[in-house]
Amino acid sequence: MQNKKVVVAYSGGLDTSYTVMKLSQEGWDVYAACASTGGFSAAQLKKNEENAYLLGAKQYVTLDVTQEYYEKSLKYMIYGNVLRNNCYPISVSSERIFQAIAVARYAKEIDADAIAHGSTGAGNDQIRFDMTFLVMCPNIQIITLTRDHHLTRKEEVDYLNSHGFNADFTKLKYSYNVGIWGTSICGGEILDSAQGLPEEAYLKHVEQTKESILKITFEQGEIESVNGEVFVDKVKAIQKIEEIGSAYAIGRDCNVGDTIIGIKGRVGFEAAAPKLIIEAHRLLEKYTLSKWQQYWKDQIGNWYGMFLHESQYLEPVMPDIEAMMTSSQRHVNGTVILKLRPLGFETVGVDSPDDLLKSKLGEYGEMQHGWTAEEMKGFIKVLSTPLRVYYGIHPDEKR
Repeated sequence: MQNKKVVVAYSGGLDTSYTVMKLSQEGWDVYAACASTGGFSAAQLKKNEENAYLLGAKQYVTLDVTQEYYEKSLKYMIYGNVLRNNCYPISVSSERIFQAIAVARYAKEIDADAIAHGSTGAGNDQIRFDMTFLVMCPNIQIITLTRDHHLTRKEEVDYLNSHGFNADFTKLKYSYNVGIWGTSICGGEILDSAQGLPEEAYLKHVEQTKESILKITFEQGEIESVNGEVFVDKVKAIQKIEEIGSAYAIGRDCNVGDTIIGIKGRVGFEAAAPKLIIEAHRLLEKYTLSKWQQYWKDQIGNWYGMFLHESQYLEPVMPDIEAMMTSSQRHVNGTVILKLRPLGFETVGVDSPDDLLKSKLGEYGEMQHGWTAEEMKGFIKVLSTPLRVYYGIHPDEKR
């Protein structure tokens, strides 16, 4: 009889390496699928392929969905200025969804009997993978050996070593997830609420000490150029900004938030490009959007980020939110000027053809041109009417 096919969402880490070998030893035809959203180098992908075959995989494939990730997620997170808890750029959360979608598509293409992933039972990723698989390929079995068997790192390493694979997965103080939208850092001092991360915990350090100017030009909310260099490929624009900002070690922080499963979670991160892009975009919107455009877009941007984090990307409301955010960007055009320095930056100003500050009706705090002094007095009196009505009836409540 022909062996059953299983697609393993393979990252090259300990849990997925164990899964590939264990399922192969149990008689499955293992297809190791590494879904990349921009976080793997060419060398890492080559190593993953070599190791997958050493572990017993019948087939290895890299599924590069970086451009799809930008077009269907990152673009909207920029439109929405999405920062979870006004802090975290939702990097891993959104990446996992698109990795899961890519793996599910591949599993259907090869008519797989099962999909496996290496998530534990204590985190958010198990939900993101399982929910995506259940929706996209409901008739395919889901296998999670690490979660179901409560496996420890030592048990997995010992198994790999005993079956001839030199498992160089030493217990490091920190674990990292590197992606195009930031690097997350877990472990070490993160587990102690009273401590922050030391310098050595970060992968990128201050290399540039002299202040410099960064200019990011947006066209309808998307990055058009960086310091005058035009980018058709928006992924490369993000990478260019990351290269510039990471030299100053910009974008470091720790986020504390609520996990999908209900416990609190804490993660350190460094995300130069997201922080610079989002704050530049936010500043440009202050100049180019109306008051109520900003207000309502802030509300739905927050919901969009929350749904991404909570594994609700496939919820039908998401395209509706994306449509509203896209519409809001039609006048978000211009160049934002930022001043970079070690470990930080400041927003300087904007140069935009849609700058609402350039109104001929008046300059704030200086001179009005669109109304008279008497008209302003009447406006203020009418504006105060609801308060005068209320306190006329309840004078004892005046503060």
